[in-house]
Amino acid sequence: MNIYLDLETIPAQSERIKQVFKTNAEKEKQFIKAPANYKDEEKIIDYIANKSAEIDADLDNQWRKTSFDGGFGHICVIGYALDDGEPVTIYNGDGLGEDDEAKTITQFYDVIRDAYGNNERLPIFIGHNIIGFDLRFLLQRSIVLGITPPSFVPFDSKPWSDYVYDTMTKWAGANNRVSLNKLCQVFELPLKGEEFGDDDFDGSKVWDSVKNGEIEKVARYCAGDIYRTREIFKRMTFGG
Repeated sequence: MNIYLDLETIPAQSERIKQVFKTNAEKEKQFIKAPANYKDEEKIIDYIANKSAEIDADLDNQWRKTSFDGGFGHICVIGYALDDGEPVTIYNGDGLGEDDEAKTITQFYDVIRDAYGNNERLPIFIGHNIIGFDLRFLLQRSIVLGITPPSFVPFDSKPWSDYVYDTMTKWAGANNRVSLNKLCQVFELPLKGEEFGDDDFDGSKVWDSVKNGEIEKVARYCAGDIYRTREIFKRMTFGG
């Protein structure tokens, strides 16, 4: 059985983690001082205000990057397909709550446990950068949330494993990268976002879409990536 997998992730939603970032920023602001040659009070005030704004902007940037960190970030959508079945997406609520995330992960694990059953042959997990990102992030979130995953999920697989096929490493090599969109161009497949007429849509826009209440749009995007990855896998394996 082939299990095609793709995650959509967002920055940390825990109020505790958000407060850590805010506290660090406030501490940094306390040390802002205008250069010694600044004598005009208005210029000093402007200088401190500008530096504070830079710290706030950097804070937001650093917080957004937690969407790549399984310790802090959250999974908002899990997309999968079993063999040649239709891509399916799992998400709960608006995708912003920790309870929503836990339900989504648990539901995914229940699906693949039922699909695997008592088969002797282990399933193959297929995805783009699945070794370096999706499987690692999923494991980390499972640990943080205390959710026991199925024993057959190959979280610690190497690129040469028989139970994981990473389209990125198989194409570019273990130490190199290639984007999913580039492979879509190579194989003349629909680009990211074309499923809803926005070929500029990519992972960098997931958080803003979720924040704006567009979790369904993110789910459609995720399902599109499952389709794209499966088609690429079939081309790269001469029919799968």
